[in-house]
Amino acid sequence: MIEVRGIKKAFGDLAVLRGVDLDINKGEVLAILGPSGSGKTTFLRTINFLGPANEGTIRIGDIQVDCKQATKKEIYGLRKKTAMVFQNYNLFKNKTVLQNVMEGLVLVQKMDKKEARERSIETLNKVGLGERLDYYPSQMSGGQQQRASIARALVLNPEVILFDEPTSALDPELVGEVLQVMKEVAETGITMMVVTHEIGFAHDVATNVVFMDGGRVVEQGRPTDVIDHPQNERTQQFLGKLSA
Repeated sequence: MIEVRGIKKAFGDLAVLRGVDLDINKGEVLAILGPSGSGKTTFLRTINFLGPANEGTIRIGDIQVDCKQATKKEIYGLRKKTAMVFQNYNLFKNKTVLQNVMEGLVLVQKMDKKEARERSIETLNKVGLGERLDYYPSQMSGGQQQRASIARALVLNPEVILFDEPTSALDPELVGEVLQVMKEVAETGITMMVVTHEIGFAHDVATNVVFMDGGRVVEQGRPTDVIDHPQNERTQQFLGKLSA
């Protein structure tokens, strides 16, 4: 479903991605682990061209794009297949939760407002925010805001959802509620790519795990292989420090 080949990205003379290859099947949950500066978030942002790669190809479903010469039409087609959940929620502060979730349906997908409202309410109910429709982000906890952000991604019915460290900005006691919603999303069969430091989530929910370091994929496989029995020394070092 998702095929990534030879992804390279540099900021000036700093090479951040040094040739990343990945395959993700429909319905899989890929957890991307690695230390800060390993290129995880940069790689995730190349998938929907929030931060275009300098080289490589990306295919999602029936659309394949050469990053070096992508057209606006190709980029738009790729973006229509994805939705992203950011670290810091990225909700519009001057809009209610319901308005935030409706925004993409009305402005991007040109959906009738009544239909967009009904679908948005249904989705907000699924993430436990049915009683918070008219709340503004400032009236909600970080966990609630992130659940609203997940609803905003879900409501677009994308083929893949990209999660960029969705719990990193949360107080520890709020992490669990967001991870539970993500687990429920995974159980619906939607394809997910998750940059995370939550090893427990990666172990229990992901179908595959990738460990990145230095802009490369160092090790990949099933969670029981990569997390429980890592073969690469760098992966062993990283997981050992987390355990300590």
